[in-house]
Amino acid sequence: MRLFVTATNTGVGKTYTTLQAMQIIRELGLLPGAIKPIETGVTEICEDGSKLLRKSQDLNQNLKNITIDDVVPYRFRLPAAPYVAKGTQTIHIDTILKKIEELERKCDILLIEGAGGVMVPIQKGYFMVDLIRDAQAHALLVTPSRLGSINDTLLSQEALERRGIGYDWYINLFEDRDSFFEITYPFYKDHFGEVPLDLRSILQRYANIDIA
Repeated sequence: MRLFVTATNTGVGKTYTTLQAMQIIRELGLLPGAIKPIETGVTEICEDGSKLLRKSQDLNQNLKNITIDDVVPYRFRLPAAPYVAKGTQTIHIDTILKKIEELERKCDILLIEGAGGVMVPIQKGYFMVDLIRDAQAHALLVTPSRLGSINDTLLSQEALERRGIGYDWYINLFEDRDSFFEITYPFYKDHFGEVPLDLRSILQRYANIDIA
C-alpha cells in the first residue's frame, strides 16, 4: 500500500515522521520503503532523501541496491516550492508515478514524502494534493503543535476532503509543546473527539487494514 506523508506547511516534520513510521512498520513485521519525489534546497547532497535512502536500505533487504535517483528523482538547488525551484525544467508526473510503482513492488508499505504542504505548487495548476490523488495513496497529514496550527490543519483537511482523498492526521508534538495542551488541544478535543498524538496506533491500523 501507499501512504503519502504530507503536511500543513514546510518545516512541520514530514521527514522525521516518515523515518519514525518506517521504523514502526518494520517493528510490526512489515517491509517499509520510502520515496521523496521532489526535494528542493539541494546543494551537494539530498539532506532528507539521503536519510530516507539509508533507512530504506537498513530496514528492507529488497531495497539494498536502490540509489538516491530512485528515492529522489527530482532535485533542485533553490529552496522554494517545486514550481519555482524547477526553473525551466519540467517535472514529469508520469516519471514520479513510475518510480512509486517500482519501489512499491519491493515493500509492504511505501511511504511517499511530499515537499512542503498540501497546496504547494508543482506545475501550473497542479499542486501536491493533486500528486497524492494521482498516486492513489492514502494521506497522512502531519500537523504542528504550535500556536496557529488549528487554522492550517482545518484548511489542509478541507483540501484533501474536496478531492475525495482518504487521510489520517497526526500531530508532531514538538513546537510550543508546553503550552499545546492549554492553547490548542481543547479545540481539537471538542471538535474531533480524539486527538491523534500516537503514530504507532495509526500505523497498526495500516498494518491490518488495506485502505483503498
